[in-house]
Amino acid sequence: MNATANYSVLLLEDEKTTREYLVAMIKINPHLTLFAEAADCAQARTALQRGKPDILVADIGLPDGSGIDIIREARNIYPDLEAMVITVLGDEANVVHALEAGATGYLLKEQAFDELGNAILSMMRGESAISAKVARFLIKRFNVADNHAATVTARPVTPAHQRHEQLQLTDREKQVLNCIAKGYSYNEVAESLTLSTNTIRAHIRNIYRKLSVRSRSEAIYEATNMGLISLTH
Repeated sequence: MNATANYSVLLLEDEKTTREYLVAMIKINPHLTLFAEAADCAQARTALQRGKPDILVADIGLPDGSGIDIIREARNIYPDLEAMVITVLGDEANVVHALEAGATGYLLKEQAFDELGNAILSMMRGESAISAKVARFLIKRFNVADNHAATVTARPVTPAHQRHEQLQLTDREKQVLNCIAKGYSYNEVAESLTLSTNTIRAHIRNIYRKLSVRSRSEAIYEATNMGLISLTH
């Protein structure tokens, strides 16, 4: 990441003491600025109407709704906005719903209290910003999907394969996708392919659009199901 990079953050957290602490963590980081702070969904929507932050950091359980809904709405308005969940809820349903809504980071609050600034910057570099507990769950989920796919016998072309034929990913997009699946950061992919980080981000956006996904985890899952990549190599 460029040493001068600066990112604006919209923080959505209803608990006043927690919000004030996280705001202080954002403000103290030289690469982050506070776009706005919101105590509920209504305030977050108002902030998003005023303009686009680089990152939305959102709690899930809020007085007037779910932060996951705000992530989904924000990504619909600003497709290149990055979103991170900070929550005490690490259960399967909330993790899956958050990723489906477009979250690219998921921190449990005990980690967020100590690592929020660095986690945001890691996410903006294309690196993992997911709590270890959540990451273990996702790995198990992918392994179950792989094992299930391995037991399915050969059959005529499925809708997923039909979609794959229609996607027409370029060779470069396939290269980027394989690198991302191996866990490379955007900077590492750029260095490996001798491209700029901005070019890699453009390829990622195209891949997300073609796969109809909103996050790295979804892209890997869909690409694996479609035979574009293999998690076993």
